[in-house]
Amino acid sequence: MPSYTPPLRDMQFVMHEVLNVVDDFKQMPQHADIDAETINAVLEEGGKFAAEVIFPLNVSGDTEGCSIDQNSHAVTTPKGFKEAYAQYIEAGWAALACETEFGGQGLPLVVNQCFYEMLNSANQAWTMYPGLTHGAYASLITHGTDEQKQTYLHKMTSGEWTGTMCLTEAHCGTDLGLMRTKAEPQADGTFKLTGNKIFISAGEQDMTANIIHLVLARLPDAPPGIKGVSLFIVPKFLVNKDGSLGARNGIYCGGLEHKMGIHGNATAQIVLDGAVGTLVGHPNKGMNGMFVMMNAARLGVGNQSLGLTEVAYQNALIYAKDRIQMRSLTGTKAKDQAADPIIVHPDVRKMLLTAKAYAEGGRALMCFSSMLLEKEHRHPDEKVRKESGELLAMLTPIVKAFLTDNGFTATSACLQVFGGHGYIKEWGMEQFVRDARINMIYEGTNTVQSLDLLGRKILGNNGATLRKFGKLVAKLVEEEGVNEKMAEFIAPIAVLGEQMTKFTTEIGFKGFQNPDEVGAAAVDYLRVAGHLVFGYFWARMAQVALRQIAAGNTDTFYLAKLQTARFYFAKLFPETATLMRTARSGSKVLMDTEAVFA
Repeated sequence: MPSYTPPLRDMQFVMHEVLNVVDDFKQMPQHADIDAETINAVLEEGGKFAAEVIFPLNVSGDTEGCSIDQNSHAVTTPKGFKEAYAQYIEAGWAALACETEFGGQGLPLVVNQCFYEMLNSANQAWTMYPGLTHGAYASLITHGTDEQKQTYLHKMTSGEWTGTMCLTEAHCGTDLGLMRTKAEPQADGTFKLTGNKIFISAGEQDMTANIIHLVLARLPDAPPGIKGVSLFIVPKFLVNKDGSLGARNGIYCGGLEHKMGIHGNATAQIVLDGAVGTLVGHPNKGMNGMFVMMNAARLGVGNQSLGLTEVAYQNALIYAKDRIQMRSLTGTKAKDQAADPIIVHPDVRKMLLTAKAYAEGGRALMCFSSMLLEKEHRHPDEKVRKESGELLAMLTPIVKAFLTDNGFTATSACLQVFGGHGYIKEWGMEQFVRDARINMIYEGTNTVQSLDLLGRKILGNNGATLRKFGKLVAKLVEEEGVNEKMAEFIAPIAVLGEQMTKFTTEIGFKGFQNPDEVGAAAVDYLRVAGHLVFGYFWARMAQVALRQIAAGNTDTFYLAKLQTARFYFAKLFPETATLMRTARSGSKVLMDTEAVFA
């Protein structure tokens, strides 16, 4: 059976020693009194909940899965899920970072993200039930009417009600302009929705009294395409004026998807049969509200793969230290055993270090992104709010795609460490791989994220936001450029930072002449950008570690951080050279292939 230990020490390192989040909180009136001790205490308890309450349900939940009663359309979640969720609510975890106005605790988003990383490590399928609610909550906070907020947000904050996002239809996924779900206006100001949605995560369950679905649909006079999509609140049970639950609404689960992974989460086929809904925002402007939820979900999906990367690494490391197989190439290491532990072999270490580097680099990026979101909404300086929002918009597709690509690579490598045992269910590794695979697909495939990054976020403003991130890199290079001990970390990002301008300009110019050039280069481009971002954070983490060591700190944590940074820059970061070459190879070898597909 697998095990899990919350990585509290590394979270504290990133937040307090690398990002110095408390200093930023002092600039925000809502968080001015938050200190490191409070953050650490909350996450210590959160780690206990993750490791002791929901992690034991991960394997059993995967084995049992969800079931549906076709007559009543009721869905039953795996044994223990409902009881664990009740503990989650009772302990107040649902309200951690929600607004105090609606009963939330008002803690910083970075605390919630770290907590959710641990939940994802412990049980991604379970975590998706409360996780999606945060996106729906964010959408309603931003675009809901006062009445809608008062009706729904208190219960969503407490966790008594969950939320979903209903976008996909059988004939359209990413291209939401093709959707057919209809919304007919009613005399009382409500709408009746008719249609079918698929792949709705946590779309039905037995854990909460109500589910608040955010549904995209078309009004009768809607213009074609994405400009004719509106957003509606469609609750499972209608809500009376006094807040009590009323009649069962005409929205139900028509079936459950049979999936490769995340078996413990109910991925539902949703039927809307004259379901009563209320409009969120303006008619035909539904994507404004849905993008709030989608962007929150994209950060959440990156966090899912971060959690899986961490737990897979932990288990592979334990196994590699215990499993004996052959002797070290440099001579016997375990003289009292018939063979050496496999951790002595270079390629086993490479697989372990790959997972560790991707987990710790991902954690730094996730925390940084959370702080940008916090600044965008809470910083008193309008300029800081604006620039934080712009930078977060550029980083969001990197968080989603780079972390999930890395997560699948890492979980697969960790399975490989186990050899044949990794392929056997009882060790838990094959579940991590299966669960990680969906993260590259939903909330916009990673190709879509790459097109968004290159086409909209970078070329769309002529690289202005990329240059702003480049200034962060340049500042670090200037600060440490003459420090010989930092040279192995600074030189690679300095070189890549300079190359990115020419690389981006070249792809943009070719794309102006032939848009397929952008499509052909986008996936490779995103990975190059992802490594620039990771390289920046790994250099900052190495900087802190070197300073601690120079000051006489003998904690092996800092030496381990330094060694992992060296591995990352020596073995993973050089991928950028190949990626830039393949991106520059153009679209012709892809598109001039009619004979291949004839």
